[in-house]
Amino acid sequence: MAANIDPNAGRPAGPESLVDVPGLLSAYRTGVPDPGEPSQRVAFGTSGHRGSALRGSFNEDHILAIVQAICLHRRRSGIDGPLFLGRDTHALSAPAMATALEVLAASHVTVMIDAREGYTPTPAISHAILGYNRGRERGLADGLILTPSHNPPADGGIKYNPPHGGPADPATTGWIERTANLLLSMGLRDVRRIPYERARNSSDLRRHDFRSAFVADLPNVVDLEAIRRSGVRLGIDPLGGASLDYWAAIIDRYGIAAKIVDESVDPTFGFMTRDWDGQIRMDCSSPYAMARLVGLRDTFDVAVGNDPDADRHGIVTRSDGLMNPNHFLVAAIAFLFTHRPGWGPSSAIGKTMVSSAVIDRVAAKLGRRLIETPVGFRWFVEGLLGASLGFAGEESAGAAFLRFDGSVWTTEKDGISLGLLAAEITAKTGRDPGGLFRELASDLGASVYERLDAPATAADKARLAILAARPPAIVELAGEPVLAVDAVAPGNGAPLGGLRVRAKNGWFAVRPSGTEPLYKIYAESFQGPEHLRRVQAEAQALVAGFDPPQGAPR
Repeated sequence: MAANIDPNAGRPAGPESLVDVPGLLSAYRTGVPDPGEPSQRVAFGTSGHRGSALRGSFNEDHILAIVQAICLHRRRSGIDGPLFLGRDTHALSAPAMATALEVLAASHVTVMIDAREGYTPTPAISHAILGYNRGRERGLADGLILTPSHNPPADGGIKYNPPHGGPADPATTGWIERTANLLLSMGLRDVRRIPYERARNSSDLRRHDFRSAFVADLPNVVDLEAIRRSGVRLGIDPLGGASLDYWAAIIDRYGIAAKIVDESVDPTFGFMTRDWDGQIRMDCSSPYAMARLVGLRDTFDVAVGNDPDADRHGIVTRSDGLMNPNHFLVAAIAFLFTHRPGWGPSSAIGKTMVSSAVIDRVAAKLGRRLIETPVGFRWFVEGLLGASLGFAGEESAGAAFLRFDGSVWTTEKDGISLGLLAAEITAKTGRDPGGLFRELASDLGASVYERLDAPATAADKARLAILAARPPAIVELAGEPVLAVDAVAPGNGAPLGGLRVRAKNGWFAVRPSGTEPLYKIYAESFQGPEHLRRVQAEAQALVAGFDPPQGAPR
C-alpha cells in the first residue's frame, strides 16, 4: 500500500485538469441520484455529507432531502432559534446554499447569512452560534455550512452544527442521514420548498456580520499585540478559500506584519499545485498542495495555509518547510499550557487515537490529563464547550483551544487562530514552531510518523469494520511485544471504526476514511525510518491477509 506519488505532484495544475464548472453546475441541477445505489445515498461521515454532482452523490436532490431532514430534526429537538448559514468557495457550494434557503424558508426557519454575501469560514459559523447562544436557555441557534473542506474542486459538501456550535454527534447525523434517504426513496414528495426569489425576499432571512464579530474577538484567544510588537513576518495562503477576506481584515485591524501571498478565488482552483495523486486538492497538510507557500518559506519568519473552509492549518517554517501536522500540535500544546495562566489546572489535552504518541509524552511532562478519542472533531465538542479540554487536535491539521480566560472559543477546528498561534509562538519564544518542536523532541524522543492512503470500496470498508469487531490475536509488532490492541477509544469508549496496535516504540492504526473512498494506515516509530517500514509492512499484511470469519458479511 505504498503511496504512488504522481510525477506531476507539486507542479502547477494544467488546463486539462480543471473541472468544467458549467457542466458541474448543470449536473447538480439535473442529476437524479438512485436511492438504491449505495454510492448515491446520503452518507454522513466524520464531517457531514460529501460527494460530487458528476458522480451522482451531491445533487440538488441530496440537499433538498438533507435540509428537509434538518428542519424535521430541529422541530423534534425543540431548536427554534436562528440558523447560521455559510458557504466556502467550491463551485457547488453556491447552488447548494440557494437550494438550502428554499427549503429553510418554506419551513419558516430564521436564517442568518453573511452581511456581505461573501464566504464564511467554518470556525466563524461556530463562533456565531456560540455567541448567540451564550446565556440563553431557549430559542437556541444552530448552523449549516456548505463545504467539502479540502476535497477536489468537483466536490460539494454540507455539514450541520447543533446549538453547541461543533460537528453533530453520530446519533444526530445518523437520524438526519436515515431521514434524508427515506425522503429520497419517496421521490422527495414530503420536501417543502419555495422559489429562490421568494426565499431571498422572505422576512425570515436576516444578515449577520460574521467577519467583524470573529475578527474583533481574536485578541481574546491569541496575543495579537505581541505579534504586532515583535514584527514577526507572517506569510498567508488561503488556498483560494473563505479565509481570504478574514486575513485581510486581521492585517488591517491589528497592523501585524503579514502578507497574503495569493488572493485568487477561482472555483476550478487552477492556481493550485497538484496533490500527491495528481489531483487538485486544497489540503494544507500536504507538501504537494502547499508547494507554492513552501517555496516562499525564506521570505517569512513563519507562514500558514488554510483549506477552503478554514478549519485546517498548515504551518510552514524556514527550517522545516511544511511542518508535519503532529509536530505542530506538539509545539502548540507545549506552548499553550505554559503561556495561558488563565486555564485551570484540570484543563486536559484532547487528541485522536491516530495522532502522534509524542503528544502523550508532552502531556505527561506537563502533568496534564490526556483524552484520546476516535477520529472526528465531534468527540471534542463537549470538552471544549465545558472547558475541560484546553486544547484539542487531530493529526489531519485541525485543532482548537480555549480563550485566555479559559472559556470556549470555538467548538470547531479553527485554522485561522492556529495560524496566528504559530506567529505568537515565534514572537514570544524567539524561534518558530519547528524549532520549538525540535527542542521538545530532543528531550522526549524523536519519532517518524506517516499516513498511507489507498482506495477503498464499500466492501473494503465493511471488511475493516469486521476486522475491528473481531481482531485476530496479535502478540508482536516489529520485534516488540504488543502492549494493546484497541478498537475503542480509551478516552470515551467510542469505536475507532478500525484497529490500533501498540508496542513500546511503535504503533499503527488502520481505519476507513469517513469523508473519502479511501482507507488509511497510520504508523509511528521511535526507532527510525527502517523500524517504521517494518511497522507499516506488518499493518499492510494484516489488512491484506484478513479473511472475515465464516458467516460474517463480506
